[in-house]
Amino acid sequence: MQYSVDVILLTYKPGEQVLELIRALEEQTYPIRKIIIMNTEERYFYKLFYGTGFLEKYKNIEIHHLSEKEFDHGRTRAKAVQYSKSDIFVCMTQDAIPVDDRLVQYLVEALDRQENIAAAYARQLPLPDCREIEKYTRSFNYPDQSLVKSAADMERLGIKTFFCSNVCAAYNREIYETIGGFVKRAIFNEDMVYAGHAVTAGYSIAYAADAKVRHSHNYTCMQQFHRNFDLGVSQAEHPEVFEAVSSENEGVKLVKSTIKHLKRTKNWLQIPYLILSSGCKLIGYQLGKHYQSLPKGIVKWCSASKTYWN
Repeated sequence: MQYSVDVILLTYKPGEQVLELIRALEEQTYPIRKIIIMNTEERYFYKLFYGTGFLEKYKNIEIHHLSEKEFDHGRTRAKAVQYSKSDIFVCMTQDAIPVDDRLVQYLVEALDRQENIAAAYARQLPLPDCREIEKYTRSFNYPDQSLVKSAADMERLGIKTFFCSNVCAAYNREIYETIGGFVKRAIFNEDMVYAGHAVTAGYSIAYAADAKVRHSHNYTCMQQFHRNFDLGVSQAEHPEVFEAVSSENEGVKLVKSTIKHLKRTKNWLQIPYLILSSGCKLIGYQLGKHYQSLPKGIVKWCSASKTYWN
């Protein structure tokens, strides 16, 4: 069956990578009906596109601008879905680059594998400049084997049952509407919150290992602290999803596995940094989980999303 597909792309101060991403989307073997760009702060946008001919060449690009104060990880994506009438929509971020021209095809095939699959997310491969620790984290979180997860897997997979990433993920529109869509207020983690609601409603989440994008970051320890604070906040705000499973066990498992990998590959000098960065993650996460007990000024300083607290 041929489904209609739209891509929802979030941008903020877009760079040359966005042009590469759009080219790759326009060359996909599976036709994309429309690319809906939700851009934060218009003044940064046209500086990139001026003189490129992109917006004249590709007639299926639809642009909507919003201010930084208006942006919200859940509400912005939910609004973008309203601009789409397609059977399937694919959420992407501006720093994810398709590895080949079959990304959308593999995501659609993953959604079509079973009737009850609510979302299918892509495999993330590291960029060339990625540090060894981040490379291993990518392989740990995004293995080379596809998987379909449901409530029956919660005891075995724990928090990973709800794992899904809007860096690149496709959604069944009909199921999305049935569940109620993305939460309208989300500091972070709107994808996992949606996946959690889907799984508890009896639907499944697919990991499509054949659908691949290049995406990675070399975060500093403080950036890890701020991101994990927001992660903790998101879990505290959605106990209906996260109280049933523990994130800490998965985090400990990743650290232990990464240390073994660094020893095996003789990257001994990176072990102290791993311990330091993991400590920053844990402290940020625990503070975020208990953000309601903290003064508002401290909360805002800890958070990576300052405007969320205005």
